[in-house]
Amino acid sequence: MIYHLLYNLRDVFTHRVGFYAYQDIAFRSVSATLTSLLIALLIGPKIIRWLMRKKIGDRPEFYHAALNELTKEKANTPTMGGLIIICSVLATTLLWANLNNPFVRKALFLTVWFAALGGVDDWLKLTSGIRHRTREGLKAWEKLIFQVAGAVLIALFLYRDFANVDDGKLFWLPFYKHGLPLATWTFVLIAVLYMSATSNAVNLADGMDGLAAGCVAMVSMVLALLCYVASEKMSRTTEPTWSMYLLLPHIPGAGELSVFFSAILGAVLGFLWFNCHPAQTFMGDVGSLPLGAAMGYGALVTRNEILLLIVGGVFVVELCSVVLQVTYFKYTGGKRLFRCAPIHHHFHLIGWSEPQVVVRFWLLAAAFAALALATLKIR
Repeated sequence: MIYHLLYNLRDVFTHRVGFYAYQDIAFRSVSATLTSLLIALLIGPKIIRWLMRKKIGDRPEFYHAALNELTKEKANTPTMGGLIIICSVLATTLLWANLNNPFVRKALFLTVWFAALGGVDDWLKLTSGIRHRTREGLKAWEKLIFQVAGAVLIALFLYRDFANVDDGKLFWLPFYKHGLPLATWTFVLIAVLYMSATSNAVNLADGMDGLAAGCVAMVSMVLALLCYVASEKMSRTTEPTWSMYLLLPHIPGAGELSVFFSAILGAVLGFLWFNCHPAQTFMGDVGSLPLGAAMGYGALVTRNEILLLIVGGVFVVELCSVVLQVTYFKYTGGKRLFRCAPIHHHFHLIGWSEPQVVVRFWLLAAAFAALALATLKIR
């Protein structure tokens, strides 16, 4: 809204006042981070009080007696705190982004779709008297249907946006400067797998105070940079773009998504104010599902699907630990590879305190993010 207001009044602000900064994506991205942070800090206490009045509190239950004992103090802590993040991201994006940009519109749709799915799941888990359920929430197949449906819609419209973008229809590998051609069905399949997998990966990591939010902050910062690099010129006076200089896919218009991912960065930092140990609120599916899906979406738009596996290395490890645990348990007749999965619970059970696990995973997330950025120059 601010961007469009200033744009419509450009004759006044640009020619008379001399204020050009609103045209610059970097300026609006920084403004989005600060705005989203401020909104999260302001609305956080109100949302937490509302959740407490509604008695939407978590009751941790794991298939491990020792872990239940370690997490018993978390009982009745308000969950669905991801509403703080979603409200901040949506409000900030509407304020600072160019809403005529098709990538931004799809990002807003994706956020609302997956937040609604996660919100319904949380509500069914944490309240009684709805469909005669208490803890089960949505069944796995119900959740998967809506995840896949949302991903298919995004993928089809995204592929249409790439109709005149040569690099957009190619599959790009790190350390290799040429893209590989993709058929429409392959593009859609990759999109569905990525957005479904990333949304579930963040959901799995949301098991300790500040763990998921801190790691999402690292990933969103890198994605904001990748979106900027994908389309913006190196300076106002030169024609080449950063993507041409770094031999990366060139996606015109993708830079506007930097505002969206900067809004996510500010929102999760604001959420961490209330989610740091000991947490005043938990994120819940209403926050983790859309944040994870947004990660996959950012990789799809910038054509960095493989690079996302490095950027979000912590989430990949969390997801793989669950897959390995389930597979090993099934084919060994009940033996466990880890004491508990996702793997952050394993470290908690072997003696690491919760803050130690969280901070060490943050350090790993920062290392993965740095490694991913280092690969941009190796083509």
